[in-house]
Amino acid sequence: MLEHFFTCPYCWETISMLVDNSISKQSYIEDCEVCCNPIQLNIQFLNSELIDFQAASIEQ
Repeated sequence: MLEHFFTCPYCWETISMLVDNSISKQSYIEDCEVCCNPIQLNIQFLNSELIDFQAASIEQ
């Protein structure tokens, strides 16, 4: 597991998240721990190193 800090696309607060670096490509929705809005996460690892992390708002 790896802790990663990023900015919420809704409230602009810096939040942290534990991500599993044993899975090379991940895509899922997680709620912001501050404002509770849903964030689309796209994460990619190469040899357990984080190479891409995208956090985007979900169009409603």
